[in-house]
Amino acid sequence: MEIGVLKNSSPKKEKDIFHVIHKVPSGDGPYVRAKHAQLVQKDQEAAIVWFWKAINAGDRVDSALKDMAVVMKQLDRTEEAIEAVKSFRGLCSRNAQESLDNVLIDLYKKCGKVDEQIVLLKHKLKLIYLGEAFNGKPTKTARSHGKKFQVSISQETSRILGNLGWAYMQKSNFMAAEVVYRKAQMIDGDANKALNLCQCLIKQTRYEEARLVLEDVLQYKLPGSDDFKSRNRAKELELELESKNPVGPLLPNLLIPGLSFEDDFVEALERVMNERGGTRSRRLPIFEEISQHRDQLAC
Repeated sequence: MEIGVLKNSSPKKEKDIFHVIHKVPSGDGPYVRAKHAQLVQKDQEAAIVWFWKAINAGDRVDSALKDMAVVMKQLDRTEEAIEAVKSFRGLCSRNAQESLDNVLIDLYKKCGKVDEQIVLLKHKLKLIYLGEAFNGKPTKTARSHGKKFQVSISQETSRILGNLGWAYMQKSNFMAAEVVYRKAQMIDGDANKALNLCQCLIKQTRYEEARLVLEDVLQYKLPGSDDFKSRNRAKELELELESKNPVGPLLPNLLIPGLSFEDDFVEALERVMNERGGTRSRRLPIFEEISQHRDQLAC
């Protein structure tokens, strides 16, 4: 009798193991078939067909839309992926919107839509300001290379500011990039953002300031300073600085005309990071007491 039970349960057990090994969800709906085509059959075009069917059938729409956009990006169908996310994100849950924003930012970056990146990054900063990021929680669980870890609001703010700085660098607006990189470093500094800040200062012929920023990386004072890529880039910037004329005009910091959002936003951040005691609002602590800047954040 026990043997019969084992025989009957064996196929199910083997099927469960198959799903675990290939990281394919169980079931037989269109989303499961899409993941099977993507991960097992390695047929990305077929996967997209099944992802569309899943979206139209309402089968795990949050995951189907995000996964389809990723596959489209891999196939260099980036513009199509952007339109799909923008057109169908309304079918997704509120909890999925933040990750869809991240997908869109990656897609914009892939096809060089810098202005769209900037708009969306500002939107994400506004959500943090309003206390709506992370669904109102102080931390969120993120995943990288298969490992889960916790991300705080401060870390997320610094990361978004860093991405905003990089977008400004792509537009050769190095003064604007400097503003947001400096603020990102104040909140949660690391070697990568320091090297980008150094590059911004070099572009403005502010070599002494650039050297001071670079020294923090060369002397391992910042997280990520021992990363192989960071070390190589730091050496390259050091050589570039050595080839430059060390004498150059020092431009005043943060006096940048026409940057109402960046100036007002980072000034508000600076005030809030030194928050005083007293009654707490519903907003997350990092963005308390800056309601007077709502208009600038909305732009």
